[in-house]
Amino acid sequence: MLQQNLISALILLPFIGALATAAHGFAPYRRPTHYRWIALGFSLATFALSLLLIRGGEPSMLSGFIFEENRAWIESIGARYHVGVDGISLWLVILTTLLVPISILASWKIEKRPLAFFMFMLLLESAMIGVFVSLDLLVFYLFFEASLVPMFFLIGVWGSGERRIYAAVKFFLYTAVGSLLMLVGIIALYYFYGTFDYPSILSAMRAGTVTLSARAEFWLFLAFALAFAIKVPVFPLHTWLPDAHTEAPTAGSVILAGILLKMGTYGLLRFNLALFPNAARDFAPMMVTLAIIGIIYGALVAMVQPDVKRLVAYSSVSHMGFVILGLFSFTEQGMQGALYQMLNHGVSTGALFLIVGMIYERRHTRLISEFGGLAHPMPWFSTFFVIASLSSIGLPALNGFVGEFLVLLGTWLSDSIRHPWVVTMLAATGVIFAAVYLLWMLQRVVFGPVTNEENAHLKDLNARERGLLVPLLVLMVVMGVYPKPFLSRSRDSVLEVRERIMLAKGGGSVAAKPTDSTTTRVAAR
Repeated sequence: MLQQNLISALILLPFIGALATAAHGFAPYRRPTHYRWIALGFSLATFALSLLLIRGGEPSMLSGFIFEENRAWIESIGARYHVGVDGISLWLVILTTLLVPISILASWKIEKRPLAFFMFMLLLESAMIGVFVSLDLLVFYLFFEASLVPMFFLIGVWGSGERRIYAAVKFFLYTAVGSLLMLVGIIALYYFYGTFDYPSILSAMRAGTVTLSARAEFWLFLAFALAFAIKVPVFPLHTWLPDAHTEAPTAGSVILAGILLKMGTYGLLRFNLALFPNAARDFAPMMVTLAIIGIIYGALVAMVQPDVKRLVAYSSVSHMGFVILGLFSFTEQGMQGALYQMLNHGVSTGALFLIVGMIYERRHTRLISEFGGLAHPMPWFSTFFVIASLSSIGLPALNGFVGEFLVLLGTWLSDSIRHPWVVTMLAATGVIFAAVYLLWMLQRVVFGPVTNEENAHLKDLNARERGLLVPLLVLMVVMGVYPKPFLSRSRDSVLEVRERIMLAKGGGSVAAKPTDSTTTRVAAR
């Protein structure tokens, strides 16, 4: 029974936890510390439950969707509660359930409105899981939008800076406008195919019973792509990200970088590439160009940041550029590398934001100039900081290397990119720049003599802080040394999307393959 409703249980458990947290607020014996224990308990239970996905998700079973649930929801318009996972969404769900309890532990000492804070954290987890498992476009849109509200409050209420309201409103407006464009695209697909069901639309496209005209596919791709590009964010739609990261509390930054950004790249892979392969090939040169600009621009701007947290925020712009590049290389290596890099970024950058939050709790500043020589009073902190930074740089034997290497290899081998060796070399400069800005930051913050007396007596990481970082550091090593369990489970699902693109007609510089000329084409309305 549990396996038949496993996905629903994963969505509902954090939601029930949020209700339990709210209900406890009316209990006569309530204490502020109780809320964090309730939230941690429900988030850990959700993580434990999500591990059952791995047991049921053997590589041979992941050529399609597993743990599917398909029930009528709004029958008058054909909307259904249809959920499931495949090789693309499996690890993203587990990443979500892993980072939420870690973020709750990182917020253990929060004193400002703890009931609301932990309730929003659990509601956010429920919405994020819903995004990655939704197979009905309308349900996907509702979860996609639902994730905005808790994050808006986390930034606006519990943010640490004076501009937190500005950052929260900017985050909400950017992402909401993009989501409305996607809603228009979803309605258009319903008009053409008479259903919101993603597998049904995909089947109709494969069978050729109804196909989109080039004009319709162009506009639909654009509507979905703009929503997801803002979420990633792709240059030049990235301006909300540094402000949101800088002002957000530590838990908000971890969730934002680790999971919310992946909704954009997940959406591009799941919907844009699979549903609109012809338009994807037409847009590939532009997306590759924007990815290269984002890789280099994000790295160069990160290099000159005086604030550690803002430096890590701009590094996300650069690293997510690698994901976009891998997706639009249309090679198995590149697309697999892109999906792997999504996981890597969540682990490595999540750890960096946790570490920055720990030092901010002690010094109430994130300015690089205020630190120096932290290795002396804080050896544990410095060790974790160095390992997480090396992972983000892409040091061999750590997770970042595998993802970036696969993306660069796939880009070099791509037939859809003009002058792929030039693009690969430009992208590789992002790895060099990452070493520059992260190692230079470590030199000024961690190494050398203690340059500020206030740093001389800082307390090192306690057991709780070490405990929440250790799982991420273990993952960095495991994913860097033995990526096979991750890549083998995602391979078939990625190849299925790639096959759609390679069989598409025309577009870009990829040689068009013959298709059935008997299929009907829907005129753009």
